[in-house]
Amino acid sequence: MAKNKKSHGSGTNSNMMRNSIKKCCILFLIPTLASFIIGFVYPFCQGVYLSLCKFTTTSDAEFIGFENYVKAFHDASFVHAFWYTALFAVVSVVLINVIAFFIAYALTLGIKGSNLFRTAFFMPNLIGGIVLGYIWSMIFNGILSKYNTSILMETKYGFWGLIILMCWQQIGYMMIIYIAGLQAISEDMLEAARIDGAGSMQTLFRVIIPNVMSSVTVCLFLSLTNGFKLFDQNLALTGGQPFVFKEGGTIVKTTEMLALNIYNTFYGQNANARGTAQAKAVLFFILVAGISLIQLRVTRRKEVQQ
Repeated sequence: MAKNKKSHGSGTNSNMMRNSIKKCCILFLIPTLASFIIGFVYPFCQGVYLSLCKFTTTSDAEFIGFENYVKAFHDASFVHAFWYTALFAVVSVVLINVIAFFIAYALTLGIKGSNLFRTAFFMPNLIGGIVLGYIWSMIFNGILSKYNTSILMETKYGFWGLIILMCWQQIGYMMIIYIAGLQAISEDMLEAARIDGAGSMQTLFRVIIPNVMSSVTVCLFLSLTNGFKLFDQNLALTGGQPFVFKEGGTIVKTTEMLALNIYNTFYGQNANARGTAQAKAVLFFILVAGISLIQLRVTRRKEVQQ
């Protein structure tokens, strides 16, 4: 009888402890949830509402429906920025991930000074985008001065200048993620491949790459979203220049990417275009979120469970 009372008492104590832990968890969750609502949910909902309004300040917003979205789709500069950004994202994603993977693979082969090389490749990622843009603009203008031109005068120079800058900054960061994935591969698996007679290329494509797909998923996601969201480097390196005149007097900046196009629309001379800029920002969010979710779904299917 005493034993039953004791077990019943201990059960009550454990239930009380679980309830107190739940209450503490809820208490700790409230500040995080409040910060998320104040810092993300409310501004996002406000931004969606403002994209349906004509305004110069948030206090004088006048609801006009989907007129801003119609203007955005008919804006030649926005359409050009979309295709330019898409091309930039594709090229930068391929180059960054291919180069970063093979650098990571080389540095996991036990070469001398690998730690020094890792540090050297990672360091550009610590430099801010604006600073990087100005540094590389001086470098490119110094090189192109021999041809009596500037990076701001040729669209092709601006495009490849942005690609080089993006690769130089991002490769080291992606390399670290790939190194973590490569080091997680079981040595027994690699040894089994060698015993079965697999060559270095067969081991790379049939054993190593399938087993680092989780790292590939992360790196593709980061490089893809960074490519679409690029702003600081674009502003500092080219500022969107050079520009051309389209029919109707529309000015199209040929190296202007989506984020910079939204910024220039919002802070341009025409304050009445702020609603259009907000509509562009909502479309930009839908585009990046949609592409990122598709990429995550596709690459996660190819991941190998170790």
